[in-house]
Amino acid sequence: MRLPFLRPAAVAPVAAVPPDSPAPPAPPVDDGIMLETVGLTKAYAGADGELPVLSGIDLTVRSGEIVALLGRSGSGKSTLLRCLAGLLPPSSGTVRYRGTPLTGANPGTALVFQTFALLPWLTVRQNVELGLEARGVPPRERARAADQAIDLIGLAGFESAYPRELSGGMRQRVGFARALVVEPDVLMMDEPFSALDVLTAENLRGELMELWESGQFPTRAVVLVTHNIEEAVLMADRIVVLGSRPYGTIRETVEVDLDRPRDRDCAAFDELVDRVYRIMTGRPKETRPPGRPDPGRADANRPDRRTLATTPLPTASVDGLSGLAEMIAHRGGRCDLADLADELGLDIDDMLPQVDALDLLGFAEIHGDDLLLTEDGTAFAHADVQDSRALFAAAAVEVPLVRLITNSLRGEAGATVRAGFFRDLLAHHYTSEQVDRQLETATDWGRYAGLFGYDAARREYRLDEAFPGTMLP
Repeated sequence: MRLPFLRPAAVAPVAAVPPDSPAPPAPPVDDGIMLETVGLTKAYAGADGELPVLSGIDLTVRSGEIVALLGRSGSGKSTLLRCLAGLLPPSSGTVRYRGTPLTGANPGTALVFQTFALLPWLTVRQNVELGLEARGVPPRERARAADQAIDLIGLAGFESAYPRELSGGMRQRVGFARALVVEPDVLMMDEPFSALDVLTAENLRGELMELWESGQFPTRAVVLVTHNIEEAVLMADRIVVLGSRPYGTIRETVEVDLDRPRDRDCAAFDELVDRVYRIMTGRPKETRPPGRPDPGRADANRPDRRTLATTPLPTASVDGLSGLAEMIAHRGGRCDLADLADELGLDIDDMLPQVDALDLLGFAEIHGDDLLLTEDGTAFAHADVQDSRALFAAAAVEVPLVRLITNSLRGEAGATVRAGFFRDLLAHHYTSEQVDRQLETATDWGRYAGLFGYDAARREYRLDEAFPGTMLP
């Protein structure tokens, strides 16, 4: 059941920030462009110089539109959002708000976070008032504005409640009210529904879209960061798909020309989801004669051309990728991923790491919307435990990080290498969080394959016993 967004008290606009507020007056809109980036690049300091996260981003956000930044983990979408909000300075390039380059926090934006970010010792009303208080709005005015925003977002009656008394969905409503009460030109949302259960997320998405369509939404534009393809197609007017190899770039921009409210079950919706999925999986648009292979992609996929920098490991466990391989084998070795996701009650995005892992190991290939097991993949899916380990070892040892760890341990049983050695090497190409994920996956794969062991207490890799995959040519 939908909560009533639009009540009589909510129709009046939220109180404006007074003239003495430190927020500077917004310059006039140039051709409706609220935000713009030109040649935006962002890099972080690493062990071997700067680690690029974003490169050459050209993006515009216009009044009256919802723009979704869609990409996998590590594509830089949250970093791009923070650059647009002025919370992170670009390493090069320009970010403009209403035509004026940013030199600090963007006065025309407000953020809604994934993790609610509420202060637990403050009531709902006090949390919502925080932005107005920072702008110097008098107590009576900000209380009135906060109550209007709380009513607008469907939380009337909870003004005096504390965050601990609220469900996850209600806490996120407080986050929305806190952002909307300052009437930002652009509302920015960083995966705002990912911490909620499926039904709560669906309900809150629907209510926000009703509010946006009603004309009562106190903001001119919305920028949404998400990894969920269906969420992007459901909400956005434009989807900006970011790629992450070797750093964040705009892979393609997709216009969503579907009427609202959008029907998930219509053919046009499914076609758009499939199109965006193909873009996200990295398959380039067809620009060459049909049937002719892409030499660039084939060359990059050759095992002897893979490097630590160009071949990140997807966050996929052996059990996860094995389970997907077996499901495909049970369906004749070929399946439509969207159909399989529907059968399992999953989003396609949830399966992408396992898909990437099978592709990287040479166990599967993507053809259009279908995932096909290769000959090796079919053998792996049908093998018993011992044979599957041997097949997996032969494939995993061709992955640069797994091969590096294995080769570093060549010698007699008992040889060890500290994990810090590999961390230092990976730090030349990845952030510290990415380094953690890379080593976790490599350790899982290598241990299952019998290529090496790992002592978590000592934080070191070791060669225990001879295994066919350990002695490499």
